[in-house]
Amino acid sequence: MNIAKTKSQFGLISLLVSIGLVGIKFYAYYLTASQAVLTDALESIINVFTSGFALYSLYLAGQPKDENHPYGHGKIEYLSVGFEGALILIAGVYIFYSATLALLHPHAVARPDWGMALLGFTALVNLGTGFMLIRSGKRLSSVALVGDGQHLYLDALSTLISCVALVLVAVTGNVLFDAGAALGLGIFIVVNGYRMVRRSVSALMDEADATVVRDVIAELQRYRQPAWIDVHNLRVLRYGADLHIDCHIQMPYYFSLEETHTELNKIEHLIRQRFDVEVEMFVHADPCTFAACSLCHMPNCPVRQHPFAQEVTWTLGNAVKNERHHLTPELEEKQ
Repeated sequence: MNIAKTKSQFGLISLLVSIGLVGIKFYAYYLTASQAVLTDALESIINVFTSGFALYSLYLAGQPKDENHPYGHGKIEYLSVGFEGALILIAGVYIFYSATLALLHPHAVARPDWGMALLGFTALVNLGTGFMLIRSGKRLSSVALVGDGQHLYLDALSTLISCVALVLVAVTGNVLFDAGAALGLGIFIVVNGYRMVRRSVSALMDEADATVVRDVIAELQRYRQPAWIDVHNLRVLRYGADLHIDCHIQMPYYFSLEETHTELNKIEHLIRQRFDVEVEMFVHADPCTFAACSLCHMPNCPVRQHPFAQEVTWTLGNAVKNERHHLTPELEEKQ
């Protein structure tokens, strides 16, 4: 399966759906003159722009590494999420302003029944498309697809709130429900736009993904070999779907270059099997010292100076530190 092509196909589906739904929503606004419906339609315009940019980012992320981008182009997906969040944030501020004016100067809502029918249809389509994109994005490790799907979920929720507002207007005759719903949607959209921007900035700044780091550590711990005396300075960076992992492994100092290379290959193969994405590993082999004897249970070690006392369990708290592990002072005194 060509993963890059598959991602682009899902991105194209999202773009086509967004274009179709924005036309339906503006037709619903033409029929109803509802402020809540207009709010929903304006947010859907954002869907078109963001889906288009997401499609471009998926195409670019699928390009191979080159001299100018030795780590690939995967980070463009995070930029796509940030772009989407920024547009949502701007739209939310405008919607909040427009809804405030509508509260101060309310106007009648026409044909709410047609508005509800059309918006209900768009909500179902958005929910279905959003579910498909999120599920596919997680399976393909694409933050752009997941972000686009989450946005469609939010759009569907906004549409349902607009429908409720139209129902309340139709039942009570009070048009303030319409403007009030638009005001609430404006606040909701601003908050979610900010969250998307925050998530994008964190990823672009290489903020550590604790879940992925824990998975890497757990895999090393689960299949630990006696020759892997210690792991430290572990770092995991995500470039789109790709993972780049750096770590230091302390091994017996008397190992030949060939033996050390064999152990490093085992580690790389183990991690690549665990993550169904492209994994690039840079493992630095450190020679052991006699201070590590009490942590090492290497069988038949010809140079052991101290008996084995305790194995250090690798965790998120100790494997990421740039320092070799040692026994607690209590255990050191016993030695």
